[in-house]
Amino acid sequence: MENFKQKAEKAREKKAMFGSDIELEKFTTTAPTYEHVMNLSKISGDEKKDILEVGIDVNNKNPTYMQKDASVIHSTGRSEGIEVISIKEALQKYDWAKDYYWKAVDVGTDKFTASAELNLMNGYFIRAEKGVKCPFPVSACLFIGTKNFAQSVHNIIIAEEGSELNIISGCLSASSVESGIHIGVSEFYVKKDAKISFTMIHKWNKEFAVRPRSVAIVEENGKFISNYICMSDVKTLQLYPAVKLNGKNSVARLTSILIAKEGAEMDVGGKIILNAENTKGEIISRAITTGGKIIARGNLTGNVPDVKAHMACQGLILSAKGSIKAIPEIEGNAMDVEMSHEAAVGKIEKEKIEYLMARGLSEEQATSTIVRGFLNVEIEGLGENLKRQIDDVIELVSKEGY
Repeated sequence: MENFKQKAEKAREKKAMFGSDIELEKFTTTAPTYEHVMNLSKISGDEKKDILEVGIDVNNKNPTYMQKDASVIHSTGRSEGIEVISIKEALQKYDWAKDYYWKAVDVGTDKFTASAELNLMNGYFIRAEKGVKCPFPVSACLFIGTKNFAQSVHNIIIAEEGSELNIISGCLSASSVESGIHIGVSEFYVKKDAKISFTMIHKWNKEFAVRPRSVAIVEENGKFISNYICMSDVKTLQLYPAVKLNGKNSVARLTSILIAKEGAEMDVGGKIILNAENTKGEIISRAITTGGKIIARGNLTGNVPDVKAHMACQGLILSAKGSIKAIPEIEGNAMDVEMSHEAAVGKIEKEKIEYLMARGLSEEQATSTIVRGFLNVEIEGLGENLKRQIDDVIELVSKEGY
């Protein structure tokens, strides 16, 4: 562990490759200590409402992890081959856990990964044992309840051989907390014939900075699906998850849905590295601005023959104050790679609105219908309640841009 701290010390001032820089010294690492809660349904009504909006239902009996500021207030432990505990507990409990700690993500990447090591405030450890296919979503919630707090967490997710995990991860601030920063390192390990479906939903306030860092390593016949959704206020958001398809016949799909309101800066991307034969990758991005700035990045790198990958970035501008920049990249380092990309940014076509109005819709209803269709991307593992909440946000956004 000491070696990681030394590397982190060297990187503590290192800026990110892209995106706005953040002065971490402006934030506090001091927060109250909260008691462990056996039953999450006992938490306050306001907090219960907040976390429900990121897909965490405190009334269900699914395996759940919840952290408030730096305190782990709930974790369900190990049951029927699914383990949900804190990262610190895992490192103390298992000698082999260190084999996964900072092995996918480089602690020296930038000052945000450095902060996750030097100011570690826990994070979750989720594991499906060999052959276990969890029939329900596992919930993980990282909550900020203190004003101007800097939350630094490290998460490790492991799907052992032949297992399956569906995770809903909600990261958010309390409605009353306007400012802060969330730094989250996540390392995913998809073993042979295993699958991880990971949906991360963010809900912040106007003065929040958000800096996730994640890498997934996928072995033979493995499948990694990542969905990222941010439709709330935020000041600055920057993330660039990477997936390494190291086993033959492995698959990765990265999907992001972004809505940037006025004053928001979102620099979001994804990278899939195809390192083994017959691997497949897909990056899908849907971005809407109602006044904010969005940069949508994507990178496909094919290092061996017989790989296929595609990237599709589409942006919709609903306000003259907003801007969207799409930056797709393809890198082929072998013969017989098949990789492609498409990118489109524009406004709602007047003809489409007129077509729908001719069939009885108002202009507002027509705009809403088009926005819904634009954001209609298949996302695995979402509950009906969360789907309804997403629909409500889409409805509101279409009216803001109207």
